[in-house]
Amino acid sequence: MSASNREVTGLGLESSCDETSVSVVVNGREILSNLIFSQIDLHRDYFGVVPEIASRAHLEAINGLVDGALKEAGVSFADLDYVAATQRPGLVGSLLVALQSAKAISYAMNIPMIAVNHLEAHLYAPFLEGREPEYPYIGLLVSGGNTALYEVRGCGDYPLIGKTVDDAVGEAFDKVAKLLDLGYPGGPAVERLARTAVRRGKLFPKILPDPDGDYRFSYSGLKTAVIQYRRAHPEADAAEIVHAFQERALEILVRRVYAASRELGIPRIVVAGGVAANGRLREMLAESRLKGEEVIVASPVLCTDNAAMVAGIAYHYFRRGLYSPLDIDVRARA
Repeated sequence: MSASNREVTGLGLESSCDETSVSVVVNGREILSNLIFSQIDLHRDYFGVVPEIASRAHLEAINGLVDGALKEAGVSFADLDYVAATQRPGLVGSLLVALQSAKAISYAMNIPMIAVNHLEAHLYAPFLEGREPEYPYIGLLVSGGNTALYEVRGCGDYPLIGKTVDDAVGEAFDKVAKLLDLGYPGGPAVERLARTAVRRGKLFPKILPDPDGDYRFSYSGLKTAVIQYRRAHPEADAAEIVHAFQERALEILVRRVYAASRELGIPRIVVAGGVAANGRLREMLAESRLKGEEVIVASPVLCTDNAAMVAGIAYHYFRRGLYSPLDIDVRARA
C-alpha cells in the first residue's frame, strides 16, 4: 500500500469546557474509540460550569481516558500518526489540559501535533458517520456557548455569516430552566417538559424580523419575556411556558439557516453542536425543508463535545502537512 493510501491513525483530545474526551479515529472517519467523561454532576448545584472545578476534573480524568481509548481501539502510542487537541475557543484552564497532553504525546512519540478549532470540529462531526464532506455547505453551530452561521467552503475555510449578538441559544435554555427550577443542564429538561404541554399558545413575540442579508441571532429579549411572563403569571403551567419558549428559540434558527441557504444558493446544510441534539429542532428543520435541500445532523452523541470530531477534522490538516508548533498556546475565543 502506498504512503498516500495507507491508513492514518489519529488520537484526539478534547477538554474545552466540561467534557473530557479522548478518541482514536482512522482516516478521519472511522471511530475506533470515543470516550467521554461528563462533569454534569460536578456543576449541577451551580446551574452552570465552574471553570476551576472543570479544569481540575479534566486533569484527574485525562490520563485514564487516553489509556482507555487506546486500549478500546486496540492500538498503542507507537501506532499513532498524529495527535490533535482542541486549542480554541473555550475555558482557558480547561483547554490547557488537552493541549498540553497532546504536546507531551507529540514530543515523546515524535509525531505531529495539530491544534484544532473547536467550532470547526463540531461542523465536521456529522461526517464521522459514513459520508465524505461535500463543500460548500451552510453550517449552523448551536450550543451553550455559540450560536453562529458559517459558509463552509472547505477545511479551514469557513467565513462567518452571522452570530448571536447576546446569549447563545443553549445558554438561553439553561437560564429558562433555572428560572423554572427544572434542573441542569437546561436543554434536555426544557425539551422533555415542552413535549408534555397541553396548551400550546404563542406566549412570546417572534425574535427579530425575517432576514434580508442579516443573519444575526438574539436571545436576551426572549429570555426577558419569559421572566416577565412568569412574574405576571406565577400560576402559569411551566410546560406551557417552556413549550412557547422553545418554539420561539428554535424557529429563528430554522428561519436563519434556510434563508442563508436559499439566498446564497447552497442547498446543503449541516447543523452541529449540543443543541442540534434537540428533537424538536430536528422536526422543525424537516418541516421547513424544500425539495432539493439536504439537512445533515450528527447523531446525538456526536452533537455534544467529543474528541472524535477533533481527531476527524485534524486528519485533513495532517494530510496537508499543516501541523502546529509545540509552543502554540490556547485561546479563549475563536
